[in-house]
Amino acid sequence: MTAPSGWLLWALLSACFAALTAIFAKVGIRGVDSDFATLLRTVFILGVLAPFVWLTGKWTNPLSLSAKTVLFLALSALATGASWVCYFRALQLGHASQVAPIDKLSVVLVAVFAYALLGERPAVQEWLGIALVAAGVLLIALHKAPAA
Repeated sequence: MTAPSGWLLWALLSACFAALTAIFAKVGIRGVDSDFATLLRTVFILGVLAPFVWLTGKWTNPLSLSAKTVLFLALSALATGASWVCYFRALQLGHASQVAPIDKLSVVLVAVFAYALLGERPAVQEWLGIALVAAGVLLIALHKAPAA
């Protein structure tokens, strides 16, 4: 078996960290408002990421970026923030084993949005995989679990 290509390795690591995010967050939000927990988490991320970017020499003057780049990064940040607020609220109310997979409905939505907005054209096999993800999300969503 060969080693995964660069993007695949990073995507697999992202999936692992996303899974840990759900577990750690579910424990961490006990006894605290989910919106405050999201803010505190964001502060921690900034506290780790800023020195990392600086120390690895990746800092770029934000004023040198194009207006389009800044606009779309700002929109991405707003979408991320909204996602985190909703995700933490869902974790506080539900089971991590149900919330996290339903959150991954984003896989299906990314494919639809990329098709509509970016002109990406997945092959039939890829659409089948996307449909299977959607079906899996529905199976999880329809399962009746006890209250969190």
